[in-house]
Amino acid sequence: MACPRCSAPVVAFDVPPELREHAPAEEAAICTRCLRVASAVDAEAESVAGEPPDLAAVDPAFPDGDAGVTLALLCGHLESFALSRASIEALVEHAERAGVDVLAFLDRLDATNAAFDLERRRAALLDLL
Repeated sequence: MACPRCSAPVVAFDVPPELREHAPAEEAAICTRCLRVASAVDAEAESVAGEPPDLAAVDPAFPDGDAGVTLALLCGHLESFALSRASIEALVEHAERAGVDVLAFLDRLDATNAAFDLERRRAALLDLL
């Protein structure tokens, strides 16, 4: 299991039906280094159908369950804010309805090697909200 872009390890997860339009596939994977999201097939990840993801392996800031999956998908869209704005807005709204403070999550997230500039994306999200 490796990121198709940077070859770092990935964490695979099932995408809930209500979030599938914002995901690359029904099973996706987030890179532990660059935080890009790809289909689990592209990342050569084993099927995790029905298993809860261990997103803490990406960063301890990720919550468990669907909230963590929502934030993983959000991270996958932050590389291209302009092209992914609709998905970003929908994912932020979904996370907030689940009780997640997205800005606090981004403050805690260690994204040193992320494919996006976390500070710039956080500022853009502040403007969006």
